[in-house]
Amino acid sequence: MAPLLRPRYTLAKEKFSSYFAPLKSQPYSDASAASRGGGSHHSLRSIAWNPLGSLVATGAADKTLRVWNPEKPAVRYSTELKGHSAPIEKVAFNPVKDAELCSLSNDGVIKFWDVRTKACVNEVKGLGPANSLAWAPNGMSLIAGNKNGELFQISPTQPSVVSTHQQPVETSQMAFCWSGQKIFLPTREGSVRILSYPELEPVLHHNFEIDPTESTEFFLKGHTAPCLTAELSPTGRYLATGGADSVMALFDTKDWICQRTVSSMVGPVKNISFTFDGCYVVGGCEEGAGLDVTHTETGELVHTFKTAGPCEVVAWAPTRYCLAYSDLGILRIVGIDADRI
Repeated sequence: MAPLLRPRYTLAKEKFSSYFAPLKSQPYSDASAASRGGGSHHSLRSIAWNPLGSLVATGAADKTLRVWNPEKPAVRYSTELKGHSAPIEKVAFNPVKDAELCSLSNDGVIKFWDVRTKACVNEVKGLGPANSLAWAPNGMSLIAGNKNGELFQISPTQPSVVSTHQQPVETSQMAFCWSGQKIFLPTREGSVRILSYPELEPVLHHNFEIDPTESTEFFLKGHTAPCLTAELSPTGRYLATGGADSVMALFDTKDWICQRTVSSMVGPVKNISFTFDGCYVVGGCEEGAGLDVTHTETGELVHTFKTAGPCEVVAWAPTRYCLAYSDLGILRIVGIDADRI
């Protein structure tokens, strides 16, 4: 089931580059972070928009967690949320609550924040070398994973670990289907496992549902190296996966066939993001410069954003054509207004 999309404008692929080419990205710089050594392109590890697209959260290797107002790039208009004692790996807003933010540090600590009051309202510890996080679409629970292959189902209200599940191989950044009944789990073997939720049991081949008469687990295979991330389009039409083989694969969710691959990137694809309408997709890569925007239906390269260095963290806004990304450790945002289309 795809989320309900409010009527919005859609930019034709023939016009995409003509709208974005004249634009310059806006930097959102934290000078104090740069003075602490945050200038490396690895410093910003995660970017997330809230559901309305009115706030952007960033998590960094120097333990800085910050919430920005996209309309006001000066750091004095942002909010720093203090409390993590280790590098922050992931940040994610609750998909149904604009002011609830979740952050995950690599010492196995998850914190839940009310960004209106700057308060940490809940905390879960003991998750090991954590590296991945995803909210269920209804915002009632979330999944965290670590480098040891453990998955933790977490309740944000208790707070507690509801269940722990050991996976046979190390996993990477996962994604939910929009019904919330399945999770797409990338693995170091280059495939994507599909697990039922909340049971976290493998989905078998027969109709992609759990079937006691089947014994073969169903995998999505699109990479020749470890699969590092997965992202479902807002329309639910495509599942995109990124790998250490510098390839982004697009699977059609109707038949789970890999319809096309994007191989224009020069390094491991660490992060993927779709536009709000699912028409365009961009991959974040840890090597090379530039961000390539691909038309999902044709695989056509429609535009390349010029960058100073590698951009492994990318996030399209949930309501408009506005891209947030990390370039040399700095948050940058570029976008167009609806009234210009």
